[in-house]
Amino acid sequence: MLTLFNRKELLTTWSVQEQARVRDLLAQNRIDYRIKAVNPTARATFGDVGRSRTGSFGVNADCTYQYYIYVHKKDYDRARSLL
Repeated sequence: MLTLFNRKELLTTWSVQEQARVRDLLAQNRIDYRIKAVNPTARATFGDVGRSRTGSFGVNADCTYQYYIYVHKKDYDRARSLL
C-alpha cells in the first residue's frame, strides 16, 4: 500500500504525454504508483491568489496541470532505472 509516509517522488512534469508514458511503464512493470495533478491556474480558495485575480491569458493550455508521480520508497531505484 502506498501512503504519504512510504512514498517518494519519482517525477514531476507538465506534459500529459510524459505522465501517461511513465504511468504505462510503471504499470507494465507492476510498480505501484500515485499521481497528483495540480492546476496552479485554478480558482483561488480561502484568500489565495489564483486565476480569478491573475487571469489565464497567454497560458499554454497543454501546460495547465503539473503532474507529480510517486512510487513506494522500496521501488524507487527500480522505477528510476526504467525511466
